[in-house]
Amino acid sequence: MLYCNISTNVKLKIEIMKTDKILVRAVNWVGDSVMTLPAIKALRAAYPKAEITLLARPFVAPVFEKNLCIDHILEYDDAYKGLSGKLKLANALKKKNFNKAVLLQNAFDAALLVFLAAIPERIGYGRDARSPLLTNAVPCGAAVKKLHHIDYYLHLLDEIGIKVSDRQPFIKLALEERVAARQVFEGLNRPLLGINPGAAYGSAKRWLPERFADVAQRFIKETGGSIVVFGGKAEAVIADDIFKRIHGQKILAAGKNSLRELIAQISECDILLSNDSGPMHIGYAVGTPLTAIFGSTSPELTGPQGKASIVIRSDAECSPCFKRTCNDRNLKCMDSITADMVYEGVKSLIPQRKAVFFDRDGTLCKDAHYLNRWEDFEVFPDAAHLGELKKKGCMLIGVSNQSGIARGLVDEGFTKAVNNIFLEKYGFDDFYYCPHGPHDGCGCRKPEPGMILDARARHQISVKDSYVIGDKDVDMLLAKSVGAKGILVLTGQHKESRHADLVVKDLKEAVKVILKDGAD
Repeated sequence: MLYCNISTNVKLKIEIMKTDKILVRAVNWVGDSVMTLPAIKALRAAYPKAEITLLARPFVAPVFEKNLCIDHILEYDDAYKGLSGKLKLANALKKKNFNKAVLLQNAFDAALLVFLAAIPERIGYGRDARSPLLTNAVPCGAAVKKLHHIDYYLHLLDEIGIKVSDRQPFIKLALEERVAARQVFEGLNRPLLGINPGAAYGSAKRWLPERFADVAQRFIKETGGSIVVFGGKAEAVIADDIFKRIHGQKILAAGKNSLRELIAQISECDILLSNDSGPMHIGYAVGTPLTAIFGSTSPELTGPQGKASIVIRSDAECSPCFKRTCNDRNLKCMDSITADMVYEGVKSLIPQRKAVFFDRDGTLCKDAHYLNRWEDFEVFPDAAHLGELKKKGCMLIGVSNQSGIARGLVDEGFTKAVNNIFLEKYGFDDFYYCPHGPHDGCGCRKPEPGMILDARARHQISVKDSYVIGDKDVDMLLAKSVGAKGILVLTGQHKESRHADLVVKDLKEAVKVILKDGAD
């Protein structure tokens, strides 16, 4: 900020706009990478105009692809091995003129690299003997190390004045990735249970293969559904053992997918059953209902954060030991977790209902362009027919983008009051809205599926048996994103959409189509 005296009576304030160039050092495990996502989002919120580059190992970089909070991903690959490689990378970073570095990774190597790159502001935890290399070494005492890993990374930012409002990780997927994953499972009966029996950290985190198979077999018997067995190439033998024990509709995906394909396929599962592992963290970050098994590790530190996440943990006195392998070689912690215990967790997540999801402005009521006055609020008369859907067992749920809140054009309290009218007078079961702007990187702004996934978690909804009704192409893209049927109504902004499954005149006609579809 620069103040220039123009005259004795006038002081002109000139703000010098400078674009920050921020380097973020990513962590080296897939699960840990997922847990850093809220911190990266918070960093972007604090520096909305900054150019943010992520330095990441190639095997975790796909977690961050398509993330709107990151401008560039620089891979820290084998070309930078050894001291000569580090010097080469440091020189390359120096040429990019970063003015800040935020180290999410704890290693000494991370601090040495940004020191050698002469980045002026170097922020990270003051641990592992690296404090002298940092300009802002945040204390990392015993209490900080006991934080859940998500909060551990957020605490680093909090200590430098960056406040956080959202601690839920979200992995962004392109529509093409979702559709490709859905095609892999085409023809399989729903519900679909994904099983991840591996854990890259070590065998002490792995539940018994025969018990995974027991749960899978019971799932098929009681639901008529299907199984997909995941795993990396190193876990292919374990996955194949489980796969051969299962009788019914099943797919073996272990060792066959890229990380992005794995993320997309997990998002297509109705439930994921997993050890404490990278895929477990992926599960809640894509909104898949999750049953997680913990033996040698602690859910207080690395447990799942999803709204439909269940933890089955050992009561063995030696748990958690945090060992890669069991010292006693008897895996008492995992042996104490029975198939019945795990199946009860899975069973509680089985989708039970179907729903009709409605856009609001232009679909349920007149689109007043940032509705913020009662005199502009006009419900379409055909909304009176929505009760017919409830009589047939459909839940009614609103899902509305309200970026006017973020723009300062709409009062959030007014938005809630309008939504409550549909809850109280029109029999809606729930009503969700996204208050964020289009560049905030959230997972709830349509066509991102966050609102529908939250509703699925809360109400045990089978989204593949559900419908999305809206007046815009973004609503039809939302339907495609989750695999629901999209119905475009011609009462609002758009008169066509290539993504719509059906196009109808109004809500009354949409209700008739859904009732007929159910009867067929």
